Amino acid sequence: MNLAAVRDALQPHFLTVMGGFPAGADEALPPGTRSLLLVGPQEPGFWPHVRATAEFNDGNADPPDRWSARVLATVAENLGGTALFPFGGPPWHPFITWAKRSGRAWSSPVGLLVHDEAGLFVSYRGALALPQRVTLPPAPPCQCDSCTAQPCRTACPVAALTPKGYDVAACRAFVTSPEGHDCMTKGCRVRRSCPVNAQYERLPEQSAFHMRAFTR
Repeated sequence: MNLAAVRDALQPHFLTVMGGFPAGADEALPPGTRSLLLVGPQEPGFWPHVRATAEFNDGNADPPDRWSARVLATVAENLGGTALFPFGGPPWHPFITWAKRSGRAWSSPVGLLVHDEAGLFVSYRGALALPQRVTLPPAPPCQCDSCTAQPCRTACPVAALTPKGYDVAACRAFVTSPEGHDCMTKGCRVRRSCPVNAQYERLPEQSAFHMRAFTR
């Protein structure tokens, strides 16, 4: 099993490998796991693809999670592995810990996870626990270390999300107000401010979907 084969299996679903690491026998993973690969949206194209699937058109709750569970379970089975998800707990799988361990995601200046390709728009739809050792490319340096402007520090219009912490109540109150229409329809200004996002091409419609879920 090589990385190209895993990417080929994910590509029809507009998913991709966003990091991973070799797993040891002493870890709390399915028996026989030798590699843990984190899976997230492949841009451009992810949102139009999933919006056309059955889960997003049947009127039932949690369409992204139900779609992810169906698709990744099939991919994992075809690869001889097991799909793991950041939802459906407890118990909860430590996706943030896994992301940092991959070397491709770090804590940003405002505390949110930042990814070398997805920036502050990083999200994981699941992970593949595989019985083969998959060789991964060397991890890049953290872009935050070379980002002199660090616009994420001051992007929040009401200072609800800053290096000092996150005031969830203040954030929710603002985005549901008329003044917060920009954040509600285009996504969090702090996330949008990350320079790395420019190469990721996530659609505002996807951010709006998650903002509506956040405020329910």
